[in-house]
Amino acid sequence: MRVDLGNALSDVADPGVSRTALEELDDRVADANERIEAGRADREHGYAALNLPETADPDAIRAAVEPFADAEAVLTVGIGGSALGAATIADALDAETEAYFLDNVDPERVSALLDDLPLDATAVNVVSRSGTTAETLANFLVVREAMADAGVDWTDRTFVTTGEEGNLRRLAAKHDLPALDVPEGVPGRFSALSTVGLACAAIQGHDLDAILAGASEEADRLAGSLYDSPAYAYGAATYALEQRGAAVNAMMPYAESLETFAEWFAQLWAESLGKDGRGQTPARALGATDQHSQLQLYRAGPRDKLVTLVRPANRDDRAIPETDLDGLSYLGGSTLGELLDAEFEATEASLAAAGRPSVRLEIDRVDERGLGELLYGMEAACVLYGELAAIETFTQPAVEWGKRAARGLLGGGDFEEVDAVADKTRLLVE
Repeated sequence: MRVDLGNALSDVADPGVSRTALEELDDRVADANERIEAGRADREHGYAALNLPETADPDAIRAAVEPFADAEAVLTVGIGGSALGAATIADALDAETEAYFLDNVDPERVSALLDDLPLDATAVNVVSRSGTTAETLANFLVVREAMADAGVDWTDRTFVTTGEEGNLRRLAAKHDLPALDVPEGVPGRFSALSTVGLACAAIQGHDLDAILAGASEEADRLAGSLYDSPAYAYGAATYALEQRGAAVNAMMPYAESLETFAEWFAQLWAESLGKDGRGQTPARALGATDQHSQLQLYRAGPRDKLVTLVRPANRDDRAIPETDLDGLSYLGGSTLGELLDAEFEATEASLAAAGRPSVRLEIDRVDERGLGELLYGMEAACVLYGELAAIETFTQPAVEWGKRAARGLLGGGDFEEVDAVADKTRLLVE
């Protein structure tokens, strides 16, 4: 992974960060790296996620999913970090085995998907560390009923990824289901490079070793200076820019295969860094599509945004046919990839010309190794940002508040948060 901070410097952009400020910040990066390395060495909660390239066991994952080698489709039932990492990998890479995700409880979406799936040839992976996640368990009960109605023995088509205890662990023991362990000390949004994110990839036939090798390359580059680590360069720069007013970070990949990556990034960034009135709000965009919509705001709206531009240096390409249409002859003889690269560079230059900050992220190719680099790099950047901002990166109290309120509304316990629902202020217009 390569990071170019040039267009985020203060002599180009406002807000921007000066070279002198980055050099001064580098001393704090060194201190933060020491804390991160100590946390990794002790396998502390959260910091353990940065050890996954070493501690993940691809052989165990492949063994667990081997009974589903004949699957025509794989359905992951999870939510948030229990699904987004797997979806990022699945959507980025081509495979004969189709991957689907039930990560919401919209009844129309759930019913439509189950109606279309070949349930007798689908592997179902139910993912929840606690085994009590309401949305995940509700969807699983619906999936199980749909299988029964279709005459499919759900126990032959299901495996779980969960913690050492809980409902799913007991279910697996009762029905002798294959079970993968959620790694200890790894929050869900940091679990893409673990059993949580890699089981689906294994069923699809992707190279788990290459994913982890790419992640290991980025892990080996973590160092006491932002100038020696692309991940730390990105984490330090985004922190510095947020301090100077860039409260929004628009993640804009120039590869449709990375569109779900931007969604994964949004959870990682928002849930980890949105604490105590602080944090940088992630936005999602897609190049070149959103040059025709969101770029207007990023270039000419409030000066509170950073745009992160992501692209692969290499990709499969397709020629644009020659044409004699007036004004379009310049396109003939070039390729769609060349056009997309031109759009990328034009957007970058457009932002710089308007004095708006952007950062360029590049990987060699959208493949297993490149994805490993990108996922690990963003996780490490997020952890560094949290250290620099003195934020509790690995907690999510606001998320837990909402979970308790929803569970209480459904009769799942007595939670004081339910009172806030009843006390809603209303100003109704009909």
